[in-house]
Amino acid sequence: MRQIFFDTETTGLYAEGGDRLVEIGCVEMVNRQLTGNNLHIYVNPERASHEEALKVHGLTEEFLSTKPKFAEVADQLLDFLAGAQLVIHNAPFDIGFVNAELKRLKKPPITDHVGSVLDTLLMARDMFPGKANSLDALCRRLEVDNSSRTLHGALLDAELLAEVYIRLTRGQDSLVIDEGGSSHSNQPGELRVEAVDLSRFALPVLQASEAELQAHDKVLAELDKASGGKRIWQAA
Repeated sequence: MRQIFFDTETTGLYAEGGDRLVEIGCVEMVNRQLTGNNLHIYVNPERASHEEALKVHGLTEEFLSTKPKFAEVADQLLDFLAGAQLVIHNAPFDIGFVNAELKRLKKPPITDHVGSVLDTLLMARDMFPGKANSLDALCRRLEVDNSSRTLHGALLDAELLAEVYIRLTRGQDSLVIDEGGSSHSNQPGELRVEAVDLSRFALPVLQASEAELQAHDKVLAELDKASGGKRIWQAA
């Protein structure tokens, strides 16, 4: 499976209010291996960033004034993303901004170009309910080194997200090993396990020794005492 870890930086928070993209970062992964085939684009938003947004990404109006406008890079971006699964942290935000840019160009929404969209924020909320699940919080929790993240950057954040995703989903790899000794790694929801004929195996039956039986009875008696005689696992 081809996945693109995707992140953007913007002039502000509201695409519908006229805020624009200023940076796009795409990190490619194929079959859970980073390929190094990444895409990084700075975009001239044709407007200034809000002060709070500028504090986040540090991309000044002067710096961006020499960069291509979105119309000039749209086809390059769509070609790179074509057919892939987009993996995004808080997907509605980034998807909303990309779709707003595409709408200005009278192009279909991004979901018409990609295979699917996976939101890692929703994944994290399911796995860690009630906890902070920002990208920084997940990096700390999953031991991903984000010490170089002094400012937000789309490519850097996409790279961090790829590392976070691997750790979020590492328990979902297939544990089946073929005769050659290699393991089959599948995506979540695609685990395929071959049937094994258990009749081929003769399993030994080990009987507990007298000492083990007495030790077991002692533990049950202690549990019964601790529960005030309310044990339910043994019939009277």
